[in-house]
Amino acid sequence: MADLNTDLRLAVDTGKVSLGSKETMQALADNRAKIVVVPGKGNAKNIADILHVCGVSDVKVIKFSGSALELGTICGKPYPVSGLAVLEPGNSGILTNSY
Repeated sequence: MADLNTDLRLAVDTGKVSLGSKETMQALADNRAKIVVVPGKGNAKNIADILHVCGVSDVKVIKFSGSALELGTICGKPYPVSGLAVLEPGNSGILTNSY
């Protein structure tokens, strides 16, 4: 069974990602996002905006069960991450695995 936390960290370390709601929205607008991860708890408006744009642009969304701070920690960042767009998966299986 695939582990989302491991795949997220691999994507951040070996691939290309955009961190934060503004960067995620920009990646969606530029049609560069292959998949988006949003936290279960965080800024509700930012998350709703990201989910709306993903629905319109037909980009798959993974809902991370933890908070934005926990998502940031998994990504190796000392701050909350309210959105993450995977541009290139690197060595992770985040595009092919189901969570």
